[in-house]
Amino acid sequence: MPVRATKRGSERTPLTGEWDVLICGASFAGLAVARELAGSRARVLMIDRYDVGERQTSACGIPTAWLTGLGLEECVQQTFDELVVHTPHATVRFPLPWTFSTFDYRTCCALLFAQGDAEFETAKVEGRTGSTVHTDRGDLTAPLIVDALGWRRILGPGENVQPPEALLSRGLEVHPFGGGEDMEIWIDRSYVPAGYGWSFPADGELRIGIGSFDPRFHVKEPTNRLAEDLRADRVRYQGNWIPHAIRPGAEDGVFFVGDSAGHCLPLTAEGIRTALYFGLACGRELRAVVEGRRARVDALRRYDAFSGEHAWKFRWLLRTQRAVPRIPPRLLAVLLRGMQSRRFVRWSFDHYLRIAPPPDSAPAPRAADRAPVAA
Repeated sequence: MPVRATKRGSERTPLTGEWDVLICGASFAGLAVARELAGSRARVLMIDRYDVGERQTSACGIPTAWLTGLGLEECVQQTFDELVVHTPHATVRFPLPWTFSTFDYRTCCALLFAQGDAEFETAKVEGRTGSTVHTDRGDLTAPLIVDALGWRRILGPGENVQPPEALLSRGLEVHPFGGGEDMEIWIDRSYVPAGYGWSFPADGELRIGIGSFDPRFHVKEPTNRLAEDLRADRVRYQGNWIPHAIRPGAEDGVFFVGDSAGHCLPLTAEGIRTALYFGLACGRELRAVVEGRRARVDALRRYDAFSGEHAWKFRWLLRTQRAVPRIPPRLLAVLLRGMQSRRFVRWSFDHYLRIAPPPDSAPAPRAADRAPVAA
């Protein structure tokens, strides 16, 4: 289980001051933003209530090209060139046109953090007033603020809708020791009426879980049952709420990235590569501001527009997410068999990858001396 790392006792010193960029949240989205600011000479502070790499909340799988494109090959645990889908009436193998890899969360975060030059502190974010972020260690001020804290959108204006009313899915998984060769998905209403189960091998560990598109459906019992059916131990639980509706990328002067902007793909609940994708885009806009090439208001507008350009893709996936549970199971098996042709698989999976395409392989920007943010 993750251990909250907020400093205590003699280590709990006040945390106050002014920065050029304040990144709230130190998982994939926040780390991607910080990566793009390396060498900009801006004073960048990243804060999170947990240490970098301390709170894994997903099965940690991603198209392999994203890991190679960002120089993160060292964190790869297992790579797959097929997807196996089980239904009550058929098991279908899809040969992938590109590979998918599971990876080690702690290693991946450490590698990403090392590619940036931001400072890091543990602190719990409690709210915001204008350009000041309130934490349990003090107030921090910056003209450029990023909310990468997750679906609660803590730094947004107004009250947030909470589950089960919010547009969220819920997921839970166990991490037993074990192995396998197949990346597997279960679309089976005996486990979950609307959603799916999964088993992702990760070099000596299995990540077995259930995701429900309906936040009111409790997933612990079916997660345990799937693990039992796979003869796996029910140990090392982890779970999270998963947004399945995109939200504004910028609002009230704040940049939102990752789950705080709903950057998690409906239907598949894939949120890691989208967090990286939009995080890199946000970081590029921030870099243009701190280097004096763009005004803050223009960066906010451009990033919000960039995020919004993808909204129709998220909406189509959400429509599909809502349609799949309505398909009769026998018909679903027929449809999946009909989708096995290599031509269709390449067309559909390539379109899916292009929703958030991987970057070209390139080193992170080099660090440089600090300079104040441009006015």
